[in-house]
Amino acid sequence: MDWLCCFSYSKLSASSAGKGKSHGGLIKYGFSLIKGKANHPMEDYHVAKFVKIQGHELGLFAIYDGHLGDSVPGYLQKHLFANILKEDGFWVDPNRSISKAYERTDQAILSNSSALGRGGSTAVTAILINGQKLWVANVGDSRAVLSRGGQAIQMSIDHEPNTERGSIENKGGFVSNMPGDVPRVNGQLAVSRAFGDKSLKLHLRSDPDIQDTIVDANTDILILASDGLWKVMANQEAIDIARKIKDPMKAAKHLTNEAVKRDSKDDISCVVVRFRG
Repeated sequence: MDWLCCFSYSKLSASSAGKGKSHGGLIKYGFSLIKGKANHPMEDYHVAKFVKIQGHELGLFAIYDGHLGDSVPGYLQKHLFANILKEDGFWVDPNRSISKAYERTDQAILSNSSALGRGGSTAVTAILINGQKLWVANVGDSRAVLSRGGQAIQMSIDHEPNTERGSIENKGGFVSNMPGDVPRVNGQLAVSRAFGDKSLKLHLRSDPDIQDTIVDANTDILILASDGLWKVMANQEAIDIARKIKDPMKAAKHLTNEAVKRDSKDDISCVVVRFRG
């Protein structure tokens, strides 16, 4: 994610990759993360795992793209899904629970800014319930794209300053392309929603957009990735690449490596979920 400034659950250095599958083995996932060319530690984090809770199987997948440090995405990796799942009524109304947990997690980050610092993070999360219902939520410009019958369907909304200029200005902020060449909130942050960013919070939203869908026989691939991938690759192109590679980890690695070849300078993180093997 772009800030103007000068996965598993491990801290990453240059790159990381891995894979896994559901308890039934029908749904497989892989991930790949590559540190960008900026002179700071890796700021992308991910989650990719299956868990069993109250007799339900949940697939939990996420990309967290930090800025001004890795403390906030690291915090999200550890806490956001836990906060969602402990909300009362999650099994009855996942939408409400996801929205409330995003809000409460952001409040916790802001109240702990002395330890977590002044940075922030985007987030895109996907919860797969019993392999049948998919809930996707996002804040910022990390993106989720679903393939149904080979057709790319964007399941998240890129929160960009120009598209949410009205909300920013109504709160007393402004959008400026100066300095630099992309629109930024108060001339600083190139997304209009994020976790953290205490100094910008008066003009910055952190409520998620949420979409849900049924996973049917035509649903074959889900890709979650940071903007380090999407800046250089279209949704349909990413889906076409992932569908051709049966091993989801190899597909994720191919996508991140291709982004590097296309001169993406940002951290690049990608999770690929393949349905029905």
